[in-house]
Amino acid sequence: MSTCVCLVSLLLLLSGHEASRRYEDDFYYGTFPDGFLWSTATAAYQVEGAWNEDGKGPSIWDVYVREPGKIVGGATGDVSCDSYHNYREDVQLLKTLGVSHYRFSISWPRVMPYGNGTVINQSGLDYYNRLINELLANGIQPMVTMYHWDLPEAIEEDGGWLNGDIVDLFTGYAKLCFKTFGDRVKFWITFNEPLVVAVGGYGDGGKAPGLHQPGTYPYIVAHNIIKSHASTYRLYDEEFRALQKGQVGITLSMVYNQPKDPNSAADRDAAERASQFEHGWFAHPITVNGEYPDVMRSQVDMKSKEEGLTTSRLPHFTDDEKRRINGTADFLGLNYYTSNLASPQASPFNPPSYHSDQDVLLEQDPKWPKSGSSWLRYTPKGARAVLNWLKVTYKNMPIYVTENGVSDNNGSLHDFYRVNYYRDYLDEMLKAVRLDGCNLRGYTSWSLMDNFEWARGYSEKFGLHYVNFSDPARPRIPKDSAKFIAQVIADNGFKPPNSEEHSL
Repeated sequence: MSTCVCLVSLLLLLSGHEASRRYEDDFYYGTFPDGFLWSTATAAYQVEGAWNEDGKGPSIWDVYVREPGKIVGGATGDVSCDSYHNYREDVQLLKTLGVSHYRFSISWPRVMPYGNGTVINQSGLDYYNRLINELLANGIQPMVTMYHWDLPEAIEEDGGWLNGDIVDLFTGYAKLCFKTFGDRVKFWITFNEPLVVAVGGYGDGGKAPGLHQPGTYPYIVAHNIIKSHASTYRLYDEEFRALQKGQVGITLSMVYNQPKDPNSAADRDAAERASQFEHGWFAHPITVNGEYPDVMRSQVDMKSKEEGLTTSRLPHFTDDEKRRINGTADFLGLNYYTSNLASPQASPFNPPSYHSDQDVLLEQDPKWPKSGSSWLRYTPKGARAVLNWLKVTYKNMPIYVTENGVSDNNGSLHDFYRVNYYRDYLDEMLKAVRLDGCNLRGYTSWSLMDNFEWARGYSEKFGLHYVNFSDPARPRIPKDSAKFIAQVIADNGFKPPNSEEHSL
């Protein structure tokens, strides 16, 4: 079989029209390439706790969780898993899993309480130094995300991501990180899921800071995030790369948008349009040409004109900004969980929104198995398809899966459904690498342990380890999925039966 699988075949496979290619559904035994990166992940606000200890400033999430009705059960991340005090135990969990890397995030307000250089919190820097050193002492490389949604509240009070001054503020924060940790950290992620920051935080209002201006704010926020990312990448190039020899990228979320009818040109166009609005919004300017995707530009410009606006709601980059933005990623991080069915749907422009700008109806097949989260359905074949989409769209640049996992609502230790999820998703990714030639360099499971799941509080659990949140000691207990992931890592994939390689 050719290593290049055409996208039409993948669409047929995903849609259930499988008769002519049934053998592709067989489990594929084999290993990932030598040097494949294995990781699991957390985020600062979700696990650290110690929200007001040792000089840390408040973040927008520290404020948001205190607004009535925002979080299920009125939960907060004030203590959460208490990783601030239990980081050594966390590292031992990682060592038992056998991971090569640990993806965690730095809390901006923990190291810069006001978000700028007026006050540097040495206690916060000391915490991350201790964590990094503990990881290295146990043979685990740090994979560091600089922004996983916990903006210093002091910056938000001055406009947050809506204020263009934040580009310089974020670059200054990044410079502190590079100077302090870059001698040991060689894998940097500037932003985690900027779409969620823009749409969830400033458009739909379901995440901190909870603003609701769906037609304008998300585009302004994304514009400033892209410029912040590019500025940070150029800073690393100009001042740190030669000595520190690390790499810098960005993590983007992507649902696999599958045409509801793969034989319909209109549905295929709708799926591509949704993917460009979701992933291309950030990846296209960063990796292609410094500009937003053409279909995104035409859609928002058209909608803005229909509203009677004289300028588009989607901002423009200057020529100099385009040059500075283009080519500012050594890799793309991919957070993939689930799939959608896409079909065209004309949307009214009043009120305008990021969602209605797309003219796409996104839905999920009710036959797809459910999870503990309403948005997450079991769709493993989408993992292979989305990696092929990235391969074609971005010239097969290096991709790291930086999150993948599934939730439940009970935290069961015998989580066979999570084992099945990981097994099937990972096998589809293995097919993408070995059969399709996709440039996947590493895999990160979400999450190391049950934690604060944003607006869902502690009601949805993604962890490989159960955490007893009613016990002040916050004990961690491995689930069956932790043992499964450890075995996959030890085998660097899936050992074939009878020690004989199977292929499709």
